[in-house]
Amino acid sequence: MSGTEIELEKDKAKFGLLAVMVSNVAIVAVAVVGVWRLKGDTSVIVGILTAAFTAVSSMTTAYLGIKAVSNTARSMTLAGGPVPQQPPAPVPSVPATPAGTDAIPAPATPTPTS
Repeated sequence: MSGTEIELEKDKAKFGLLAVMVSNVAIVAVAVVGVWRLKGDTSVIVGILTAAFTAVSSMTTAYLGIKAVSNTARSMTLAGGPVPQQPPAPVPSVPATPAGTDAIPAPATPTPTS
């Protein structure tokens, strides 16, 4: 990997993280302004805070997930491909149960009550 590719990857990581941080700050700012303007309507405030928390956590999780997959793909490419896996062990066969009258139990007959 050349020096320019490494610098490019560093810049992509910095600016990607910066974009996520700026969007998270914007979401928090909108939530704070919304809560401030409502002045005590608790049910709507809870809704705003829940939506803001969901948006921030989704944005951050998506960025970290995409970054992790990208790093894994890059390391696999540089290593020469995926590591070969062993084939799965054979599954032992299960003997079949005979389908005679013994396979299904007969229903019990009710006892007469007097």
